[in-house]
Amino acid sequence: MKGFQSQELTRIIEIDRKTCKGCDSCKAFCPTDAIDGKYGAIHKINSEKCISCGQCLVNCPFGAPQDTVDVVDKVIDKLKNKQVTVVGTIAPAVRVAIGEEFGMEPGSLVTEKMYGAMKQAGFKVLDTNFTADQTIMEEGMELIAKIRHYALGEPSEHHLGPLPQFTSCCPAWVRYAELYYPELLPNMSSAKSPMMMAGALGKTYGAKEIWKVDPASVFMVGVMPCTAKKFEASRPEFNSAAHYWQTQGKSGSYPDIDVVLTTRDLARLFKKLNIDIKTVAEFSDKDNPLAQYSGAGTIFANTGGVMEAALRTAYFVITGKELDVLEFKPVRGLKGVKEASVTMKDAKTGKEVTLKVAVAHGTKENVKPLLDEVKAGKSPYHFIEIMNCPGGCVNGGGQPINPMGTSWLDKAKAVLPWS
Repeated sequence: MKGFQSQELTRIIEIDRKTCKGCDSCKAFCPTDAIDGKYGAIHKINSEKCISCGQCLVNCPFGAPQDTVDVVDKVIDKLKNKQVTVVGTIAPAVRVAIGEEFGMEPGSLVTEKMYGAMKQAGFKVLDTNFTADQTIMEEGMELIAKIRHYALGEPSEHHLGPLPQFTSCCPAWVRYAELYYPELLPNMSSAKSPMMMAGALGKTYGAKEIWKVDPASVFMVGVMPCTAKKFEASRPEFNSAAHYWQTQGKSGSYPDIDVVLTTRDLARLFKKLNIDIKTVAEFSDKDNPLAQYSGAGTIFANTGGVMEAALRTAYFVITGKELDVLEFKPVRGLKGVKEASVTMKDAKTGKEVTLKVAVAHGTKENVKPLLDEVKAGKSPYHFIEIMNCPGGCVNGGGQPINPMGTSWLDKAKAVLPWS
């Protein structure tokens, strides 16, 4: 996660002047007060404040905010080019939402049908759930090192950021911290998001060992529930794969993730290719090692999911035992801020430590008090998960928009297994 303070801006969302009614609905959902304009007047977005989360877009009753980064036709052109290996890395929230774009019930789990549609379109698959598992190992081990050092008094040969540790997988939250709480960036986990790990993995190990192609010919497509992922992919610091190959004597400069399709974008791509996810043949991709994943990676899409997965890992590594109840229910549910604690005995020293954690979703309402507490040095927590969107990624700015105006709470309840 190097260079997270890059200030280069990619404008993702703009308000259509012809459609905007000046009703102020978008302002009610914007977490950074980035929307300018008086009531009744045409509004505009201040790009220096905007974190590209898309909450204005999915909540405007008139559809005025628009996603300006449309790469559907570009991806289709790449799929037609036999010299290019197009790899889709699909976030967990997409598979419980894309069916809605084809008339299925909200929350329908269509993993195998989605794989089948991706295959029919010409994609290779690197499931983002796979790299969500990697994220848990990286972020979890980072947290464990801090617990051993700060709470159990063990020396560390590596530089460790301060506690509490923040999750770093939500690009809208990371951008919010950069703009409004830069002094807390040292608390951010150093782990990349699962999407960016997938990009680097796809253009290194995936290219060489799985698809056996030139890494420069791999075109990585993030398929995400989130408009902020388009911003994240555009950040110039995310070019790890090209840097790696340069150290191996290869030339070339390219991003880890080439483009991002939202859930809505992927549905449009399938429709342009006459692929109906309701009728497509299912495909398990069971022989693809990059499409294998655990339950920990699967729950990333939900508020509390990252925290639960990390706690499972931390508990096992420190105590040498699994949690008695693998489902860590205190961090589940749709409460704005959830907190929990778990006491564990270090298998190495016999010392006990009580790990205190918090989970917040919905930056607009719930995040600022937690951050102010950390800033003041009064936070009781060791680990804090933050997701910008209400309910987590399942309600991201790239998800299907219900024309009947279904609330974020209703949409989240349709797909969260523990709501």
